[in-house]
Amino acid sequence: MTEKLHKVLARAGLGSRRAMERLISEGRVWVDGQPAHLGMRVGTTHEIQVDGQALSFPDATSAQPHLLLYHKPVGEICSRADPGGRPTVFDPLPEGRWISVGRLDLNTSGLLLFSDDGELANQLMHPRSGIEREYSVRVLGEVDAAMRERLLRGVQLEDGPARFQAIQPGGGSGANRWYRVVTGEGRNRLVRRLWESQGVQVSRLVRIRFGSIRLPRELAAGQWRMLEDSLVAEIQAQLTRD
Repeated sequence: MTEKLHKVLARAGLGSRRAMERLISEGRVWVDGQPAHLGMRVGTTHEIQVDGQALSFPDATSAQPHLLLYHKPVGEICSRADPGGRPTVFDPLPEGRWISVGRLDLNTSGLLLFSDDGELANQLMHPRSGIEREYSVRVLGEVDAAMRERLLRGVQLEDGPARFQAIQPGGGSGANRWYRVVTGEGRNRLVRRLWESQGVQVSRLVRIRFGSIRLPRELAAGQWRMLEDSLVAEIQAQLTRD
């Protein structure tokens, strides 16, 4: 059985189907030692290379993709390997071809999702999805009503305008106070950079929600849990409708 090449590349987690079509058009994909072309079909017997690197044919035997919830602790990096020997978020996961749905920086903890389906992972990450991310954040510095209004209205960062969709007090006293904030995108270090644009520092940051998925209270740092198949199907259906 064969499949369209761009679908195979997307399922491998390299990007969306449209992005994979561009990759093929740019001549960066080769099959059996020859440049690939749009519309090409491939199977498990074909040798695929992307930018000169061999690609293992992703398994398509399971029609139901999976989502795994992981409680990332501070100090783990979101890469498969680190030359410096630091622990990675992939180390504690069960055996399988897991693709990270976005990233959390070294000093951020909380909910991180993984999928064994590259296309689903890319749909969840794509800015077009507008999926909310909610964080519990401890801020060091004075935060007044005017600052909160600016952060809700939008500020200019080095990579474009950004804002919080919601800011709610979360307790605390003195110089350190907690807030719950919501963003609709996953730009690198966005929550930290938004607060820092106002002259205050983030002293702790925990992601507690991604879309409809919340970090379970009983899931300790360093532990993972599989999401029920029925919920994964609901998420897929929602992405298709959007």
